[in-house]
Amino acid sequence: QIRSDKDKEIHIRYSITGVGADQPPMEVFSIDPVSGRMYVTRPMDREERASYHLRAHAVDMNGNKVENPIDLYIYVIDMNDNRPEFINQVYNGSVDEGSKPGTYVMTVTANDADDVTTANGMVRYRIVTQTPQSPSQNMFTINSETGDIVTVAAGLDREKVQQYIVIVQATDMEGNLNYGLSNTATAIITVTDVNDNPPEFTTSTVSINASAQGCRDTQPACNQGGLSWNHRMFGGWKGSLKAVDYEMNRAFMLTVMVSNQAPLASGIQMSFQSTAGVTISVTDVNEAPYFPTNHKLIRLEEGVPMGTVLTTFSAVDPDRFMQQAVRYSKLSDPANWLNINATNGQITTAAVLDRESDYIKNNVYEATFLAADNGVPPASGTGTLQIYLIDINDNAPELLPKEAQICEKPNLNVINITAADADIDPNVGPFVFELPSVPSAVRKNWTITRLNGDYAQLSLRIMYLEAGVYDVPIIVTDSGNPPLYNTSVIKVKVCPCDENGDCTTIGAVAAAGLGTGAIIAILICIIILLTMVLLFVVWMKRREKERHTKQLLIDPEDDVRDNILKYDEEGGGEEDQDYDLSQLQQPETMDHVLNKTPGVRRVDERPIGAEPQYPIRPVIPHPGDIGDFINEGLRAADNDPTAPPYDSLLVFDYEGSGSTAGSVSSLNSSSSGDQDYDYLNDWGPRFKKLADMYGGGEED
Repeated sequence: QIRSDKDKEIHIRYSITGVGADQPPMEVFSIDPVSGRMYVTRPMDREERASYHLRAHAVDMNGNKVENPIDLYIYVIDMNDNRPEFINQVYNGSVDEGSKPGTYVMTVTANDADDVTTANGMVRYRIVTQTPQSPSQNMFTINSETGDIVTVAAGLDREKVQQYIVIVQATDMEGNLNYGLSNTATAIITVTDVNDNPPEFTTSTVSINASAQGCRDTQPACNQGGLSWNHRMFGGWKGSLKAVDYEMNRAFMLTVMVSNQAPLASGIQMSFQSTAGVTISVTDVNEAPYFPTNHKLIRLEEGVPMGTVLTTFSAVDPDRFMQQAVRYSKLSDPANWLNINATNGQITTAAVLDRESDYIKNNVYEATFLAADNGVPPASGTGTLQIYLIDINDNAPELLPKEAQICEKPNLNVINITAADADIDPNVGPFVFELPSVPSAVRKNWTITRLNGDYAQLSLRIMYLEAGVYDVPIIVTDSGNPPLYNTSVIKVKVCPCDENGDCTTIGAVAAAGLGTGAIIAILICIIILLTMVLLFVVWMKRREKERHTKQLLIDPEDDVRDNILKYDEEGGGEEDQDYDLSQLQQPETMDHVLNKTPGVRRVDERPIGAEPQYPIRPVIPHPGDIGDFINEGLRAADNDPTAPPYDSLLVFDYEGSGSTAGSVSSLNSSSSGDQDYDYLNDWGPRFKKLADMYGGGEED
């Protein structure tokens, strides 16, 4: 109650303001305006608001202030109306087995919302239960004020008890169970393992039956392990070793020792290892046959006939104590060249072996064979046979290129030719390039100049050859033993060329196979087309002149040109056939090359002998040394007997001595006597020039 000393003189009215009165929370407190008594209008919660600050006012009936406002402080007294609450309902902790008493495990925490300065908020902890109660029912204790859990007894053993469940209780009122409020939580304590037990066998001897998956060192599986066992008497212990062989060892006696990798924990006085005896009996099983030599390599010449025995590729059956037969078959024979005897493994050829076949890689043909026994179940092994084929000269060389182009006049360009041979050295180059003697026009029109062992040059022998496409046969001979030759045809396009040696446009048309008359006709058509264009431009002014020009171009009677048309070669007359032509012909065989008289050679052949040494250009030449370098190189080239003398007389063969043909020096032609050539005037305008020269026409 509040009261003013002036209430005896005047009537006073009382009021309060502040939080809990006219400010939220509103109307928690009220006051009697006449008597000044204050009241609480509803229950109060200290945990919601612990104190209030109000101001009391006194005024007269007119509202005038009678007293200065006074401050009122109201405190809510705490009551034990809240239980302790654990932060977690389940706590997890761990402790090593064998830990000493007093070892810290974990801490649990509970909070009380009541006033901690009073007994209402003072929490105390205790352990209610422990499960399991082994080896003691009180293995742990808890600090009543801090909540720290520690070990209180020895004997923690993970191999016996791996986990404890402890129920912890928190009580306020300083732990008074009669007046205080309580709550509980669960602490799960895991016992962690330490190395306190050495390994040991539960029995001293063990007998095991093992199957022998035998193999040989030539088989890759031998190095990957083959025997394993898992015996209950060993407590799940498992071991493995290399594949055993029944034919080598039928039983094994082992002493097995087991030890711990990590050292025992301190204070453990026990041996760190244990031993036991193991007897292993090997059971025989069917093993696969194997080829002792795998891969097997043989060498032979290609081209051996079908049915030739190459080798015996046999396998070995490792099962010595089993009566089994081995059968052979082909597994891989890409070209189907081989046969194998099913009983003894003898390999013969089923076709001719060709080194140049696509199935050959680096001169080696590879086939795979299968060897299978008749065991139960059957087993098989594979072996690879490699055949190295030695090259023989069974492929004639082929001329390259197949087509070429050359100018109709010599000395402008040449055709470089070479040869391709499917064989290998020494059955390839150096090659011999020759022109056949038949037909005679080949050697008459063409010539071959040798550059080196693999290349030669084809060029014109005559001064002019009419444009067109010519099939030029060339004989190419390799260096095999015996040598093989082939007559190949190169299509040569002969055409007129410009000063650079390139075929002209007109020449290209001529080389396509058109004669001179056809070329003239084409040119006339072109000129006509050009003339028609000019006529269209100057149609009115030059009509008569262009008509006269056109008449001159297309009149065949005036188209008399000084051209000599080659129709055929008549050849010698009957009087010129009284000699043996065989003495002048090139022989078809190579005996003239192989049996040539020493010291006699063709001047266009590369002589055999030491070659001159050309000077080597210095890496960083001095300007004054360049002239000396050129002069030395020129001098060496002039004195090089191996350089082809392209501008020299070419001797194609040596006639030899004792020729059966008569001397041609007695052959002569006589110009004596008069002959009448007037009949040339009757042969038409194309022979008019000859008639004027020899016929003694009217103009003479």
